[in-house]
Order: sequence, then C-alpha cells, then structure tokens
Amino acid sequence: MRTPVIAKVIAREDVDTVVHMSVIATPGATGGRNAMKELNVIGTMQLLAACQKSETVRHLVVKSTTTVYGASSRDPAMFTEDVEPRVARGGYGKDAQEVEGYVRGFARRRPDVRVLMLRAANVLGPSVTSPMTSYLRLPVVPTVLGFDPRLQFLHADDLVGVVQHGVHAEVGGTFNVAGDGMLTLHQAVRRMQRPSVALPPFALGGLGQVVRRVRLAEISPELLALLTYGRGVDTTRCRTELGFTPRYTTAEAFADFATDLAPTFAAPDRALGLLADRLPEPDAERPAPVAVAPGTVHPFVAPGGPRG
Repeated sequence: MRTPVIAKVIAREDVDTVVHMSVIATPGATGGRNAMKELNVIGTMQLLAACQKSETVRHLVVKSTTTVYGASSRDPAMFTEDVEPRVARGGYGKDAQEVEGYVRGFARRRPDVRVLMLRAANVLGPSVTSPMTSYLRLPVVPTVLGFDPRLQFLHADDLVGVVQHGVHAEVGGTFNVAGDGMLTLHQAVRRMQRPSVALPPFALGGLGQVVRRVRLAEISPELLALLTYGRGVDTTRCRTELGFTPRYTTAEAFADFATDLAPTFAAPDRALGLLADRLPEPDAERPAPVAVAPGTVHPFVAPGGPRG
C-alpha cells in the first residue's frame, strides 16, 4: 500500500468499494515508529491518491479509532462525533488523526464517493493482539495509582460486522462504534482474576519501557492516558443512522476475551496456604473466649470502643 502499485491494482480490477483497515496501533509489528508512521500515513495517502484517480470507486470505508479523542481530566462524560478531536502529540493517536484528515480531504475532492469512517473502541477477542490486549494479558496488571478509568470495548466479530454492514449501507459520515455499557479497569482486572499493582503515572511509564523491551506489552503514551482517565463515546448515531447495533456489549466482549486467560490469583493463594501450614497450632490449654451478652461492656474494652 505504500507504493503506487495500489493504483494499478484498483484500476485493473475495476474496484468499486475500498475498505481501509491498515492503520496499526503498535510499532512493534512494523519494525519501529518510523515504519509504523510510513504505513499509517504514507500508505493512506497512496491509497487515497489511487482512489481519487479511479473512475470506478464509489464507496470508501475507513476503520478509525476512538483514540483520536484522546483522554484527559477535561473530557466530557461521553464523546459524540461532533466533538473536535484533541490534537495528539505523537504515536498512534496522531497517525489516526492525520489519516482522518486525509480522508476528509478526499471526501471533499470526490463528492461522488460515499465515505464512511468508523471510530472503533478498543477491539477485544481471543485472537486479537493490540496494545490493550497485551496489557490485559500481563500476569500482574499495573494500574495508575488513584484512578479507576471507564473503558469501552468492541468485539472483533462486531468490528467485522460493522465493516460488512457499512459496505452495503448507503450511509456516509463518521460514526462511533462500541459495545453497550462500560467497565472500569478494576472491574476488568477482578473478572480476569489477576492481581494488580497501583503505580504512580511516571512509574507506570517507566514500566512500559521495560515490558516493551521484553516484548510483553506496548504501554504507549495514549494507552497510559486511557488507563488514567478512561474514555466514553456515544454510539447513538451508529444505531439510529447507520443502523448497526453490536451483538456484544462491552462486558460480554471482555468476558469472551478473558475466557482463555489463565487466572494468576493461584500463586498468592498457594503462598498463603504454605504460610498457614507453617503457623503453630492453637494452644489447647488456652481458655475459651468469654461470651459477652448484648448491651454490656466487655471488661477489657472501654466505653466508646477499643483504643490505642
């Protein structure tokens, strides 16, 4: 897609519908940040240039992301499609915003082409590999100290479903796509039965560099912001105007993702069991505790409750 060859393919095959889903979220899959940006931005420019020259293309469907909204303490409770995305400093969020800008420019130059842009929430599924799924698969999940962000997810099957629906629907525009409802991060961790550790933001950022070196996860700045402040998007237009409702709610998409994850609470349980086995047996000669009738004051507890 990063070469002009894509224009020859579209022309030779008389393509009338183009679905663009090749905007990747992690540089690890491409060999680095420069290669990631080249694929995301330069590749999109090449594809749109090929579509603009084509006389047969009539439909363009682009998979974008809710990451374009960013995440901060100043966010609204729910982002609608009318909210102007916050300018990202770099990474996947900036790439996605640039891609959307080029797509809007293409729509102005080719008003005869129906352009549909789908801003998808974080996609989950048993076989999905992304910064979010790699983070959730960590044996001990690090969280940001003092924060419990709200999260929305989209099941991988629903992503395929909304793209297929968008290809055939005679609707254009930009739409948020996410499963109904929300989960907080701590709810998600408890449902996975995995331990978590709360870290200050700077410490979690440093941990992200470590897990990236060992290729366990990619805790990018935009993911760190999401894990701090969370994000919610309104999907009313997707249901009413586009006519698509995801089959999986956010909770159901997460449950399906977590089905194959082995709980890691077993290790602490085993440690507590070994500790209990090493504790001395209770002294059999120790007198039984004295029963205290309701309404009376225990002789060893002063009125007002225990102190000291």
